[in-house]
Amino acid sequence: MTKQTGTRTARSQTIACLAAWTGTGKPVQGFIDTLIHDSSLSHEDRQLAVMLVMGALRRQGSLDLLISRFAKTSLSKMKPLTLAALRIGILQLCVLERIPDAAAVNETVAALKLLHQPQWLLGFVNGILRNIARQKDSLPRFEDLAPELDYPPWLVERWRRSLGEEAAQIICRINGREPQLCLNSLRVDRDALASLLAAQGIRSEPGGYAPESLLLPDWRGAVTALPGFADGLFQVQDQAAQLACKLLGPFKAGGRFLDGCAGLGGKTCALAALLPEGASLTAVEPDARRLRLLGENMQRQQAQASVFHGTLEAFAATSPPPFDGILIDAPCSGTGVIRRQPDIRWNRQPDDFAAYQAAQLALLRTAAALLAHSGVLVYATCSIEPEENQQVIEQFLAEKTGFVLTSYQAFLPEAAAALADEQGCCFAPLPDKEIDGFFAARMMRQA
Repeated sequence: MTKQTGTRTARSQTIACLAAWTGTGKPVQGFIDTLIHDSSLSHEDRQLAVMLVMGALRRQGSLDLLISRFAKTSLSKMKPLTLAALRIGILQLCVLERIPDAAAVNETVAALKLLHQPQWLLGFVNGILRNIARQKDSLPRFEDLAPELDYPPWLVERWRRSLGEEAAQIICRINGREPQLCLNSLRVDRDALASLLAAQGIRSEPGGYAPESLLLPDWRGAVTALPGFADGLFQVQDQAAQLACKLLGPFKAGGRFLDGCAGLGGKTCALAALLPEGASLTAVEPDARRLRLLGENMQRQQAQASVFHGTLEAFAATSPPPFDGILIDAPCSGTGVIRRQPDIRWNRQPDDFAAYQAAQLALLRTAAALLAHSGVLVYATCSIEPEENQQVIEQFLAEKTGFVLTSYQAFLPEAAAALADEQGCCFAPLPDKEIDGFFAARMMRQA
């Protein structure tokens, strides 16, 4: 990890975070938690640092194009700290118009000094940023650049082949924008939650797909600061994830339901809110950190469920009674949520999808043995890749002759029911300004 002084700034922590993440292939959120959220920065500086990290990742290709134009040294020969500093400096100069040019340059160079970088390197970064500041009015505007610049070429080409040129362009453009915060009003009427927010001057809009969703287009603060958070009146959850939970219906009294990949508990809590009295829910999660956060979220939202700490395979080995409904929200590449997690585009590699597919099929096979006759099995991912979605379902149904693919549309509102894949069988929205890219298939075990 980069050596630090006792004094830290938003920009020094941003540079340290991006440099530490570079080349690891790991989610950037872990580096944000360690170097930004767990630092001595003020709340405002933490917000600025996260905004700079996310902005640099969203526009990385465009930023690097400009660096190449003004730097004599090739990007491949620059150290991660240097490249991170140049990216966030240019981001402030050319994208974040609220930051004065002088502050963008001076604070970025000062951040490198805090990180013990040599004087010649400070001069190198200072010279490039000042040169760009002087000429920026004659430079192409970032919003006019081709959106696919900010993605690995192989990923854009993959989307062109599977979805078509127009859809690929739209996805690249949508993923370059900061997403709106989306809430799921779990324990209160949506209008009542909107009124609660409005009383604090917080503007909200109803989501166009999920009936319990509220969009907060202007909110940039901490989720924990929203009224109703501490009381568990809502959770942050995209409309696609909210809708996928409904596909496990019909929810009958006395039914037994299983969330086989609980994670932090977003869908666990949503399912608990949907279940009628007398129905039971079990959540399975192997990771200790996620298990702790799952428990905290369930407690805050008063969600009732039994929790098993272990893999789905280990849970199956306990020989539980059959379940009436099982949700497998499978680990995946996450290409449908790149607008929320911009590092995904840089972390993924072309050969990743085969490995994800193998793991996803293994989860479905395990879940199939736990399902009661006439039970419902919902398979979901936040991916838009055929290998993780349609191909998984095709292979599973070819193996398991007792399972059939059923229509999802009767369980969703009309606007959401139209978000189908090419075959019209599965829920498969592509990323747009209101909803993440997602996939969900509803299957039934024949009696």
